[in-house]
Amino acid sequence: MLEKNKTALLVIDMQNDNISAGGKSEGTGAVEHAQKQKIVPHISQLISAAHENNIPVIHNQFVVKNDGKAIGSNAPIFINMKNNQSAFSGTWGAKTVDGIDIAPEDFVLQRDRMSAFHGTELNTILKNLDIDTIIITGVWTNMAVEHTARDGADYGYKVIVVPDATATINDEWQSAAMNYAMNNVATKMLTEEIIKEL
Repeated sequence: MLEKNKTALLVIDMQNDNISAGGKSEGTGAVEHAQKQKIVPHISQLISAAHENNIPVIHNQFVVKNDGKAIGSNAPIFINMKNNQSAFSGTWGAKTVDGIDIAPEDFVLQRDRMSAFHGTELNTILKNLDIDTIIITGVWTNMAVEHTARDGADYGYKVIVVPDATATINDEWQSAAMNYAMNNVATKMLTEEIIKEL
């Protein structure tokens, strides 16, 4: 049972370079998988339900600043983002995808690491709002979503991940993220189930 006054909705990396046609990830299968998952309409429905029930909505976005000079070269993902100029600050690719609206009362955080908690005020905001449950949506399921779920559990939050409001590059990667380690750190609920509870 979701307690409205203890719950927040987290929307991760819903940016053009990640899931939009013409974005830097177009050749990976991410655009097609996002469409198959109907991730944009599902997240939009969850955002509307959150607003209607006075549940905080937090948009957390991966944005590469200063032309990638500080992103590092310790991991392939950071090297690739720098080389591909993916989600560079100020570009169309870093902007929020069409269909996901950010309301004036929503929080918008930026980071340059996988977990939504890393280098952001996310934990501080959640604590100050007296939140104990986070609903995680967004992309990619096997990267930022899973990293955030793991950190959320470590920080002491009840974590709910929404299978049909998350996406990656294909069904195999989605299954690997959802059906293995994630079972140890999060509960899964579908978009329709969450809306009914709210």
